[in-house]
Amino acid sequence: MTATKYARLAKKADAAGKAAADAKTPTAMIVGEAKAIFGPGSDDIDYSKPTYVVESGVCGFAWVFVKGNTGFGRWAKSAGIASKGYPTGLNIRVSGYGQSYERKMAYAQAYAAVLQEAGITAYAEGRLD
Repeated sequence: MTATKYARLAKKADAAGKAAADAKTPTAMIVGEAKAIFGPGSDDIDYSKPTYVVESGVCGFAWVFVKGNTGFGRWAKSAGIASKGYPTGLNIRVSGYGQSYERKMAYAQAYAAVLQEAGITAYAEGRLD
């Protein structure tokens, strides 16, 4: 593939990722003080104290892994789309969608699916914060 084809593919993957993230409705979470710090029930919320609803759900990060020793990987790194992954490969980080892990993962999964359809080894990865 040429650089122009890689750029079109990345644009298509980005559009698919954005559509998936925008369509995702995260499960809201309630944040508050625990009833007890230690012992049974320590993860129960004390509703007598202030609580907050976080509509965007749990916090986290997501990225798309691609192999660095491929044409697409070399192009993505030179275009500034991908950066060195750990321990190997390259990562295309999902920077949008605030702290919403679910939306970031939806983006990464859709992005990776477009690359996979084009024959490129790619998969979504993430972690909770």
